[in-house]
Amino acid sequence: MNCLLALALLACLAPLTLAAGNGVRIRDLAVVAGARDNQLVGYGLVAGLAGDGDKDPVYTKQTLANILQHYGINLPPTTLSSKNVAVVMVTAEIPAFVKNGARLDVHVASMGDAKSLQGGVLLQTPLFGADRRVYAVAQGPVAVGGFTGGVGGAGGATVTKNHPTVGTIVNGALVEREIPASIVHDQSIELLLREPSFTSAARMAAAINELFPASAQAVDSTSVKVRLPDGLDGREVDFVARLESVELEPATPPRIIINERTGTIVATASIRISNCAVAQGNLTLSIASTLTASQPTPFSNTGRTAVLPSTTTEVTENRAAMVALPELPTVEKVAAALNTLGVTPRDMMAIFQAMKQAGALQAELLIR
Repeated sequence: MNCLLALALLACLAPLTLAAGNGVRIRDLAVVAGARDNQLVGYGLVAGLAGDGDKDPVYTKQTLANILQHYGINLPPTTLSSKNVAVVMVTAEIPAFVKNGARLDVHVASMGDAKSLQGGVLLQTPLFGADRRVYAVAQGPVAVGGFTGGVGGAGGATVTKNHPTVGTIVNGALVEREIPASIVHDQSIELLLREPSFTSAARMAAAINELFPASAQAVDSTSVKVRLPDGLDGREVDFVARLESVELEPATPPRIIINERTGTIVATASIRISNCAVAQGNLTLSIASTLTASQPTPFSNTGRTAVLPSTTTEVTENRAAMVALPELPTVEKVAAALNTLGVTPRDMMAIFQAMKQAGALQAELLIR
């Protein structure tokens, strides 16, 4: 599908999405300060890997020896084999207000040279927060969603599906300590916009004031402070729920994102182009190298056969005319105008960059 047609489709869908309601809910635009997630990490061991584990590194043997010591088995690490086990890093995110006994999903990633975590079981692993305190404990069978097979090596072949050294454990961690969180400070609640914008912050404060008069104030491009109305003391949850249901139309910044590695272009509906003229030509350089053999004449005693390289170079440049573009106020018109040039997505990237340098592109250009 032509990338410009995709741009036009996205631009057409954006107003239809807003038309389905009065706007976008605050819960989709902002988060409540204090109700944030926290990252957890731990170091553990996965057992039962049927020969696909670590190839006897020192840290894996030492980890295995430390675990055995908990069960009264004292063995030197050098006498152990780690082919069926692998050391892993375990990560998880714990949301705010999660109570003791709740379950969390965890991600398990191999640290050593294990071939696969398929069929392995994560042994009990404490998960630490940034303050080095244990907030959860993870354990359970690892779901990889892939596999690796084959003997490899000289004359062998291997088959790998997905990424077998990374897996997940659904509900694999048990919360042991609740992280304290508070959303009300000085009888106020602060909303933090996911996409900073002065216009969106002002619109959000105005929409809240329509429901709760003189209660909201836009502090900056990221935060909106809302005063808790009288009579709602102790009912902060109900108040936040009503705030999250308030709808508004956020300000969408004019922005074009270009990913040259994948050839992807995404543009918002608010971009516009000033009067300009564009010409795009294609230059193709083809270099072909062939080998020919030069042989001596028959019955020659002094000649020898020689291999001679031969290189052919061909340059092709397509003719292109200068196309005048009037002022284009929407992404639909920009897409339609550039489609008339018949350019490829990669050529379009160069055109957008040249337009930005010329000052004709009235949008932020982000190249990934």
